[in-house]
Amino acid sequence: MTDATMWTIVGVAYLATWSLIPHVLLKRTTHTSGALAWIFTIVFVPFVGAMLFGIFGTNRWENRPRMQRSAKLAIDSRLPRDADAWIAGPNQLHDWQPIAQAARNSTGRPVMAGNTVQLYADTHRSIEAIESIIRSAQRWIHIEFYIWRHDEIGTKLRDLLIEKAQAGIQIRFLFDGIGSIQLSRHFLRPLRDAGVQVAPFTPGIRLWHILSLNLRNHRKLVVTDQQMAFTGGMNIGDEYLHPTEMYGRWRDTQLTLTGPAAAQFQQVFAQDWLYATGEELTDDAYFPTPRESGAVPTQVVADGPDDEVDTLYILAVAAIGQAKHRVTLTTPYFVPPDGLAVALSAAARRGVDVRMMVANRGNFLWTFQAGRSYYDRLLDCGVKIYEYNRGLFHPKTLTVDGQWSLVGTANWDFRSLFLNFELAVALFDPQVAETLEAHFEQDKQFADEICSRQWRQRSRWRILHEQFWRIFAPTL
Repeated sequence: MTDATMWTIVGVAYLATWSLIPHVLLKRTTHTSGALAWIFTIVFVPFVGAMLFGIFGTNRWENRPRMQRSAKLAIDSRLPRDADAWIAGPNQLHDWQPIAQAARNSTGRPVMAGNTVQLYADTHRSIEAIESIIRSAQRWIHIEFYIWRHDEIGTKLRDLLIEKAQAGIQIRFLFDGIGSIQLSRHFLRPLRDAGVQVAPFTPGIRLWHILSLNLRNHRKLVVTDQQMAFTGGMNIGDEYLHPTEMYGRWRDTQLTLTGPAAAQFQQVFAQDWLYATGEELTDDAYFPTPRESGAVPTQVVADGPDDEVDTLYILAVAAIGQAKHRVTLTTPYFVPPDGLAVALSAAARRGVDVRMMVANRGNFLWTFQAGRSYYDRLLDCGVKIYEYNRGLFHPKTLTVDGQWSLVGTANWDFRSLFLNFELAVALFDPQVAETLEAHFEQDKQFADEICSRQWRQRSRWRILHEQFWRIFAPTL
């Protein structure tokens, strides 16, 4: 092969790679910063960048079969009989009616009254709550997690599901194919042998699924026929219960709910199960007549790449924009889209007490460094930033004015807000907000407040490191 031929081939390959740039710009779902990050990667790392964009930069859910999209809409509109009687009215929502309506316009799910909600800041008690919900089921159990490990606690809960299945309870078990990639057929076989229906939400690393590798189901939920549900930040694994050498003690926030809003958890599971298996769960048995349990107005907010609107992002920005007194945010990974960072900064400038707590370590060093690059502007605007130092900090919460709260599975970063399938619960209740703010105060004992003056004295090398990873923030 002559040099001229070789350079011709290289040139054609470069042109073919760069031809992806118009595709990046034409994507409806790509935000400006995300598009720039992908263009930067494609131009400066041409062949690798093109491959990464094919795997991580495309949304395969946009092209789902029309029949499946129609079935999803049918599930979206499926509520129990007499559910309208439990829809919360303006007198129960007060100033938060516009926020509730914004979420309903996106998801179709109204705020449901009559619920009892219990918050958990302790992972041991959270596991006990999951066990209690499973044991209480009389007809069916639906369960899905991003990570389910083949270890002591994963085996213990698996065996409990087997016990319930052998007692005649119908069980469906859904896990993410990448998050739970360690689950083997050997681990899952006893579940299937007992009659549990098991399915991965997209299999793991398979050639024919490689282009959906980046779109993961990050949801964690349990829901049963007893109108009881669970969600939060934790997955199923021993590291959530026992301190590890790498992460130390795990700190997370979960909740259990009993009442009419449990039907909305079932809607979310039914949609995910439909995608994973093709089975529609719309029978009355899966949507029992609501029963009053408490007085907490609750709205389940599911978000994912199959939705046309980035609901959680819009909801967070709108709620922070409405704040008059205080905003409290917690997340392990803080790599915010510009709109969220601006909303926090603007609220602080208005005199709102804006506080956020993040991890001072994480699973992914590059994400941690990218997040720190946002501190300067936030500190300048008066946002108070705390880094938790007792172990791995993993809650995902937002409270505004001691009245409205959001608890769920979504981090405040690009991946959760624009790529992952996520689940959150909006709670219109002062006592819930008070409890979350009390958790924040307790966590401050084990956190370092970032001082603006000291922060600006960090080395140029650290600043360069942070800013470098920020370039790739939308792709992390």
